[in-house]
Amino acid sequence: MLDTLCSDILNRLNTGILILDKNFNILMWNRFLEVHANKSDKQVIGKSIFVVFPELPRKWFERKLSSVIQLKNQSFCGWEQRHHLFELSHSRPITTDSDFMAQNCTFLPVEVEGEVERICILIEDVTDVCHYQTQLNKVLQELALSSRIDGLTQTFNRKHWEECFAAEFSRAQRYKQELALVMLDLDQFKLLNDTYGHQGGDKVLIDTSKAINEMLRMGDLFGRYGGEEFAVILPNTDLKGAEDVAERIRKTIEGNAIHYQDQVITVTVSIGVAVMDESDARYENLISHADIALYKAKGAGRNRVCLAQKPSVS
Repeated sequence: MLDTLCSDILNRLNTGILILDKNFNILMWNRFLEVHANKSDKQVIGKSIFVVFPELPRKWFERKLSSVIQLKNQSFCGWEQRHHLFELSHSRPITTDSDFMAQNCTFLPVEVEGEVERICILIEDVTDVCHYQTQLNKVLQELALSSRIDGLTQTFNRKHWEECFAAEFSRAQRYKQELALVMLDLDQFKLLNDTYGHQGGDKVLIDTSKAINEMLRMGDLFGRYGGEEFAVILPNTDLKGAEDVAERIRKTIEGNAIHYQDQVITVTVSIGVAVMDESDARYENLISHADIALYKAKGAGRNRVCLAQKPSVS
């Protein structure tokens, strides 16, 4: 009667229970596994677990169980380590895109007269936990990204860009490295907005940002400084190198045809370039020098590159 009661309880549990001998043959499993593996007792009892579940990572699994036997201590494998060990179906096809049940597996030694003769494996269905944790992680990543990225142009926003600039400036000072800054502004952007509307203006900002970003090196830091103004941090770059980058940007934007509602929009940019020197105590000094050069380019007729003037030494 007690055996019948225990068997009834085991078959009612919403947890998989699998008992193996030391040769990894299946001695018993409960109804949970029968249902989710879609196999009957006759198909599995007495057979090697690797025959019944050929998807198991055999070498890893054997090492895991061998350590349980030798150390006489339980072991654990969570879904975050391995999404699943056993290819078991789950009952949540709508709420998750996973083909198989996410599992937490606990490996328990079963001792007989002080020796481990059996291994009990508990298989917990954590598909819901896995799904919601994955969704939460995705949302958190998106939130973290949105705090750094400008929503329209997908470049760094001003806050994050300035944080990056402060770090690069400090690094360049510490290691006596060169650092350049390119600041650019779309010419007559207000007139463009008035002509094509704000959606047309947005299209120009998006396409222009993409064109510039494709020209830069992996280590360069590109951001939207504000409105139609952008900035590029160029680590390990001298004045001549920064001027070359700025001129390539200017020519690329000038020749870029932006298609919007059966119309072709062309734009130009004015660019200011500055490089760090010993007189620059803060990164804001470099921004000020580049900004002055930018407005010099505007005043000189737009669609040109101007270099910041170094302070005269008396």
